Amino acid sequence: MSSRISIARPQTNQYNPDPHGFGNSRPSSGYRAANPDDPIEKIRAYSKQIEDYIEIYSQPLKPHLPAIGRFLIVVTFLEDALRIVTQWSDQIWYLQTHRRFPWGISHIFLLLNVLVMLGGSAAVILKRYSEHAVAGLLGVVVIQGFGYGLIFDMNFFLRNLSVIGGLFMVFSDSMVSRKNVFAGLPQISDQDRKKYFLLAGRVLLIFLFLGFILQGEWGIGRILVSLIGIAACVMVAVGFKAKWSAAFLVTVLSVFNVFANNWWAVHSAHPSRDFLKYDFFQTLSIVGGLILLVNMGPGGLSVDEKKKTY
Repeated sequence: MSSRISIARPQTNQYNPDPHGFGNSRPSSGYRAANPDDPIEKIRAYSKQIEDYIEIYSQPLKPHLPAIGRFLIVVTFLEDALRIVTQWSDQIWYLQTHRRFPWGISHIFLLLNVLVMLGGSAAVILKRYSEHAVAGLLGVVVIQGFGYGLIFDMNFFLRNLSVIGGLFMVFSDSMVSRKNVFAGLPQISDQDRKKYFLLAGRVLLIFLFLGFILQGEWGIGRILVSLIGIAACVMVAVGFKAKWSAAFLVTVLSVFNVFANNWWAVHSAHPSRDFLKYDFFQTLSIVGGLILLVNMGPGGLSVDEKKKTY
């Protein structure tokens, strides 16, 4: 009897690092359903599992997403600057003949646009002086709208709202902690400003897709893509599953851009080539903004962020 006690005692006093059995060597999906047989719970579990797989397999590309997004956002400005330089005489003729620009003012207008677009784009790519670069590129978007008389064109307006959203994403991505210059005075912190700019950027980015829905001929496929796209746009705007809805929009817009704005397939002398080229690079810029959203997440003012507190 005493031998049994002496043998049993080491087992009862043996240290167990996981006495309740919470340890699990298998990788967890991060989600446990309250009722595994509930269809909604099954959808949530599958959704979380898909998210985990996407997160794992996108890791090699993730370090490069900010650079890719920044380059794509400014690519429309680089293309526009190149177009102005290569078509300088045509641009001068249009501004003077159709927009009634005086001689000299038209030259200054184009030269300032080229310099600001090249300088601002380089600063965004290099992640230097981002506030000044974004402000300069925003100014270009506004003055070109008035200068070329396109400010009231609905398609131009929606597209440029999305480009502005992409610039807001660049500004949010560039925010760093700075010392308070005016000590003792209440100021909005960079973290708070970043949340607001991310919210504005998310909302503005979706306007391009809304413009895509409003134009073109309708069919079964277009209706289906539009309905799914609207749902993804709403999810991006409110910040619900924002990364994956943004990734979906990146895929849809990229495919649409290649097939709808295939300017390389149009003869160089055809007048529609420049319009297709302009739309192609603007869409690339908005894709860049969505890529930054995929990388950064929706920010503090979003459903995804609020869910973490519950």
